[in-house]
Amino acid sequence: MEARNIAEAAIEEYHMIEKGQKVLVGVSGGPDSMCLLHILIELSRTLDFKVFAAHINHKIRGIEGDLDQEYVKNYCLSNNIPFYSGQYNVEEIARIRKISTETCGREIRYNFFKELSKKLSIDKIALAHNANDNAETLIMRLMRGTGLDGLIGIKPVRDEIFIRPLINVSRKEIEEYCRENNIIPRIDRTNSEAIYKRNKIRLELIPYINQNFEGDIIKSLNKLSRTLEPDIEYLNQASWEKYKEYCEENQGRVIIKKDAFFLPTAILTRIIRKAFFYVSKKNYNLESCHVEDTIKLYGRETGRKINLPEEIVAINNYKDIILEVKAKKIEKNKMFKLNIGENNIKELGLNIIINIIEKKEELIKNSDVKYFDYDKIKGDIQLRFRTDGDRFVPLGMSGEKKLKDLFIDLKIEREKRDEIPLICFGDVIAWVYDYRISDKFKLDKNSKKILEIKIESEDI
Repeated sequence: MEARNIAEAAIEEYHMIEKGQKVLVGVSGGPDSMCLLHILIELSRTLDFKVFAAHINHKIRGIEGDLDQEYVKNYCLSNNIPFYSGQYNVEEIARIRKISTETCGREIRYNFFKELSKKLSIDKIALAHNANDNAETLIMRLMRGTGLDGLIGIKPVRDEIFIRPLINVSRKEIEEYCRENNIIPRIDRTNSEAIYKRNKIRLELIPYINQNFEGDIIKSLNKLSRTLEPDIEYLNQASWEKYKEYCEENQGRVIIKKDAFFLPTAILTRIIRKAFFYVSKKNYNLESCHVEDTIKLYGRETGRKINLPEEIVAINNYKDIILEVKAKKIEKNKMFKLNIGENNIKELGLNIIINIIEKKEELIKNSDVKYFDYDKIKGDIQLRFRTDGDRFVPLGMSGEKKLKDLFIDLKIEREKRDEIPLICFGDVIAWVYDYRISDKFKLDKNSKKILEIKIESEDI
């Protein structure tokens, strides 16, 4: 019963489950999840919480997968545990989404658990990760060149809802628990085939280390992980304070101010990771080499950029580093004719509303709404993007200025310059969207008819 005692101790140490809570257990039918389900059923009687079970059939193992689902269902029925299942063709979904089967399966499982949790008002989601899983994860991250944060491994509690009561229980102890309690779990034969990296670590590397070197590598790695955790949490808290000081979040992009690059490396690397997570909503694809490349980008000339995972780009903009989603490619020479009324340009994600109003009406002060003297306008109203040689008369000036020089003065990064919409009257630029309007079409005391242009956009 050692596995149960270790699990109960973890539940108490990490405050995983409170009295009266609803706990959803992810159950595949294998030894780990069946051990977890059995332990939580036993503990629910003394700790007073309610157990639910969820199973995902990934449709990868054919009849074997169907038998896994039936096994878990029958086990739950015999123990009066509410059972919920879902079937997804993971390989097909992964192919369509162009991601790995492993990543796709993981996302489907977590989404399924979250949906059930919302439907059933679940308090905690219990997963069967154990001490061996944690050790294998640490080895894989070490091979990949992880940073210090990667050495924490699999957290006992994540996002205050995902709990891992078996995190300190070894696979050997799990197997012993199953034998002692007459649990005959389903066995996935692919787990015994050394065809995947994790399987090779589990079946070949860890046994080799234990046989040829003193000590227990599983216990040693888990001890290392737990020892480092408080130090890493302190660094993360300190970096969060610096992130708020040195970073600016704006419409899905992050500007890391140049002064941040003089901070200690331990803080700076975490700031970059936080910025990447804000833009991509994912962190697990960002490797240490990507962080190092972002730091090196600071030392390069303005306008230089690097590509990061998840279609994110980092751009040097006068030593500030901007992280954002790669921009949609725009046909530079394409021109859009605009009419009075609503102009919905789907390919640009813009909705442009144009009205003619009387001067006596109250004018709105908004960066997305501008007003022009209608009687000064000649030619069609058009939207286009910059071309070589463009010139512009900014409001308050009498002479023309090269549009390129205006962008330089405003410190607009090179990558953004080709994406800024220009509202033109005939061949004359009237509005550099989000920045300046032209002096040529400004309102004055003689203005009678006023052209109001409003630009609605989620992308700009």
